[in-house]
Amino acid sequence: MLAVVALLTTACNSGTKPNAVQLNPQSVSSKPASVAAKYLQITPAPGTTDASPTSGITVNALQGAKLASVTVKTDGDTVDGAMNSAGTSWHNDWTLGTGQSYTVTAKGTDGGGHPVTSVSTFKTLTPSKTFHTTIFEGAGVTYGVGMSIMLTFDHAITNKAAVEQALQVTASKPVIGAWYWDGNTQVDFRPRDYWPAYTKVSLTAHLDGVDGGNGRYGTHNLTQSFNIGRSLVAVASTVTHKTQIYLDGALKYTWPISTGRDTMPTPNGTYLSEEKANPVRMIGGTKGKPDYYNELVNFAVRFTYSGDYYHSAPWSVVNQGTSNVSHGCVNLAPEDAQIYYNMSISGDPITVTGSPKAGNWDNGWTQWFLSWTSLLKGSATGKAVQAGPSGSKFVDPSSLSADQASSPVGKANSGNYLAG
Repeated sequence: MLAVVALLTTACNSGTKPNAVQLNPQSVSSKPASVAAKYLQITPAPGTTDASPTSGITVNALQGAKLASVTVKTDGDTVDGAMNSAGTSWHNDWTLGTGQSYTVTAKGTDGGGHPVTSVSTFKTLTPSKTFHTTIFEGAGVTYGVGMSIMLTFDHAITNKAAVEQALQVTASKPVIGAWYWDGNTQVDFRPRDYWPAYTKVSLTAHLDGVDGGNGRYGTHNLTQSFNIGRSLVAVASTVTHKTQIYLDGALKYTWPISTGRDTMPTPNGTYLSEEKANPVRMIGGTKGKPDYYNELVNFAVRFTYSGDYYHSAPWSVVNQGTSNVSHGCVNLAPEDAQIYYNMSISGDPITVTGSPKAGNWDNGWTQWFLSWTSLLKGSATGKAVQAGPSGSKFVDPSSLSADQASSPVGKANSGNYLAG
């Protein structure tokens, strides 16, 4: 066809009459749109004004036709898709945006090998009910190896599997993990083991057009990138009265500590450092009673919402390493507390062991209370997630290789929150 067109162009340029070359019109142009649609069928149909974003775009080749390409033009987010190996069907990858216009152009050949082009311009519905999503992680911020990706929703999500399937994790180093629903308004991505140190992580939540349940749609996509830094893992024993500090997999420090007294024991569990401040005003107990305290505390790293910290306690140095006298915090000598404080970032694992008190779920970032099996049970899909530099995919957990990580530096112990 190209050769014929070239001859025609040359003839026109040289003044030769246009009919010097005889052409079959079907060899250089597509069939009319009404005819092409019989061979390349696009759904939604042209003129649709309330197309379902969740159904998306489908192009089917009929009556022996073959697809060659599909392009989608829109003022919204780029629409990618995939064609089957037979060249007979195409579908977009993610949901379409809400209230958005699209023009789909499908090119191919009919059953006789003649070129055909089919076009459909349509608009997706504008929902009356919507939900919005926020992510805890800040752009470009560096977190510890225990950090979970935490998403919250402003309305309850009942179609959890659809939301979960719209979430894509990209990691510079291979990671296995799972999504876990903590109620109806929060979902977290936690790795099976601690993140590899120095991993770059991105989340893309393709939520525009996702029906979260009962016709309540997401209307925006969400993208965020952050970093995982060096590995810093703390383990405090209420029995030995020592804490071990592991840096990048190696034991760096062993310090004497004093944890919660018998009446106010520090709760067991693998937590994450949430925040730190120097100093922190700590007030507790009943004023006028022996349990009352009002102290200005230095080098304080918080790991529970109820107020448990690793912090400097010069008043209990004499007890550190021998007995538990605190109000629930992990007391350290001032110089040790300052070292840990300077090293600490949000998301560093902190494990308390040997306590007679069990940890409470959601008293802090407690995702590491969960075993891998329990984590999977909290997924609406029941699938594991394999993430890497090219994105993520859902996989059957039984297809995964055995976990080679060991505690405390590679992962948390199962049942770590139970009373000792």
